[in-house]
Amino acid sequence: MIGNHRRKVLVVGLDCVPPELLFGQYRDELPHFNALMTAGLWGELESCHPPITVPAWSCMMASQDPGQLGIYGFRNRADYGYDKLSIATGNAVKAERVWDLLSRADKKVAVVGVPGTYPPRPVNGLMVSCFLTPSIANQYTHPAGLRDEIAGLVGEYMVDVKGFRTEDKDWLLRQIYEMTEKRFRVVRHFLRTKPWDFFMFVEMGTDRIHHGFWKFIDPGHRGYEPGNRHEQAIRDYYRYLDRELGELLAMIDQDTVVLVVSDHGAKKMDGGICINEWLLQNGYLALREPPRTPTAIDKCAVDWSKTLAWSEGGYYARLFLNVKGREPQGVIEARDYERLRDELAAKIAAIPDHQGRPLGTIVHKPQALYRATTNIPPDLLIYFGDLNWRSVGTLGTGAIHTFDNDTGPDDANHAQQGILILHDPAQPGGGREIKGMSLYDVAPTILHLLGQTPPPHMIGKIIT
Repeated sequence: MIGNHRRKVLVVGLDCVPPELLFGQYRDELPHFNALMTAGLWGELESCHPPITVPAWSCMMASQDPGQLGIYGFRNRADYGYDKLSIATGNAVKAERVWDLLSRADKKVAVVGVPGTYPPRPVNGLMVSCFLTPSIANQYTHPAGLRDEIAGLVGEYMVDVKGFRTEDKDWLLRQIYEMTEKRFRVVRHFLRTKPWDFFMFVEMGTDRIHHGFWKFIDPGHRGYEPGNRHEQAIRDYYRYLDRELGELLAMIDQDTVVLVVSDHGAKKMDGGICINEWLLQNGYLALREPPRTPTAIDKCAVDWSKTLAWSEGGYYARLFLNVKGREPQGVIEARDYERLRDELAAKIAAIPDHQGRPLGTIVHKPQALYRATTNIPPDLLIYFGDLNWRSVGTLGTGAIHTFDNDTGPDDANHAQQGILILHDPAQPGGGREIKGMSLYDVAPTILHLLGQTPPPHMIGKIIT
């Protein structure tokens, strides 16, 4: 029965997997994923806002929203200055996550590659850190000696595909497969040789292949060419993942509950909106001198004494206001803050596409999204074209719309809906599609399955 303390939980994390592929287009070709769905429960898993790898996996494992964690994206403001953005490594996560709670309850845990785990922390078991690990020359395991064990098993372990935004797609495919094969080899080794009650790993190859190859598979993508030689690249990779999953399932017993989860989905990227260029052209941002070539805003000569707002690029835009008494050269009076924020939200939401058609942009105020806004939130979060367009922070393009990515080739953006499959051998009558599941529900469900009571600060519900 649910809550039986003798059982184990295995969580297979796949970054950026959309329901349209796993539950729809590819399901019949993935016998092991399909078998878990047929015997268990499954459905779309709504991500956090923003649906970004960092902070999504930490939100999932802490059952706290980004505002509560104080992590609003991959990079966050370190202070109210204009140029200090810090990468949100595991040190930024102050909340306890599932493995911390289980470790304290004397459960054995194994955590491999879950974003938000570099640098690794002591747990009651083992931890191999995530894609944010600068290099495997850094200490990336707990206990420390595990690094040598991994090297003896796979040679040079790959935490990520470095430089995955590339036009060399043959190289990229080789790198993705090599990374994934090594990860699963390490996971199988730990499943066999280490004691565990809770085992979780995250594979980043799904994210990297979507960003690198989406235009080759999606007829709706502006870069799609029928019959291209990479048209089956993502499908073939999913088939490969299914075979790897099958090997894992053959290793576990009937007392093990299996969850397959993704942190968010994926969708085609139609283009980019040069948000700082728009702010410049509309009088909200001022420069002492214009850049001669497209230049990142932190390298531009911004006249902060005349600037009302600026933004960071990425899959979504984070817009900041230059407030008197808050920013070093703030110009916006406190009494004008909400009026200007509303004005910008309305005008940005009305930016059309390159042909003058409505873009469908969604603008959020952090205070409306989150239960708290710790650390330094953006003043606005912007999903251009409901994430069908990305945000480009570069200045000097002279245009609002672009079809070139300032960080390298990238075919896909993130989508709000990820996936969840839960197979519990003790629960008869599988094959149920569950509606309304949230990323925040995963942690309390895991704790419940392992006989633990979810702490009251967790905002998700137990999935049954």
